[in-house]
Amino acid sequence: MFPPERIVCLTEETVETLYLLNEDRRIVGVSGYAMRPARVRKEKPRVSSFISADVPKILALKPDLVLAFSDLQADIVAELIRANVAVHAFNQRDVAGILDMIRTLGALVGATGKAAALAASLASHVDDVHVRAAARRRAPPPAATPAPRRANAHRRARPRCGSCRKCRRCRVD
Repeated sequence: MFPPERIVCLTEETVETLYLLNEDRRIVGVSGYAMRPARVRKEKPRVSSFISADVPKILALKPDLVLAFSDLQADIVAELIRANVAVHAFNQRDVAGILDMIRTLGALVGATGKAAALAASLASHVDDVHVRAAARRRAPPPAATPAPRRANAHRRARPRCGSCRKCRRCRVD
């Protein structure tokens, strides 16, 4: 079915993105690590941790699509595919990959325009941070000259046990 109406998200970034796209009505199951938005923990059943999942529970939800992440969830994905479930695994590893994931997810749920706007907004925010960081960069301070060593510094550098005052370490100078 396109666009999918029943989506299980095995990772939290797809959950958060679908909420940001106002497509949360499509989510029928989430990762136990999904925290944002806060209401997701009350609204959606948890079906997985990051590298393990309750596959029978996922199948009972009758998903049109399961969203996964990388080779870390390969065993879960393989089991779902064998059960004839459509799966899309993302593999974002940097900011550009995250923005591509948002656009791809938007296309998968028929919200291409909203996803493009969200990705553009986030990219603009990242660019603003780069500009502000560049403006704050300062030249490193000049190398400090070491303080001159004092006489008997070797005695002061050793720890004292403080109990006997007779041994070399505890003797008061």
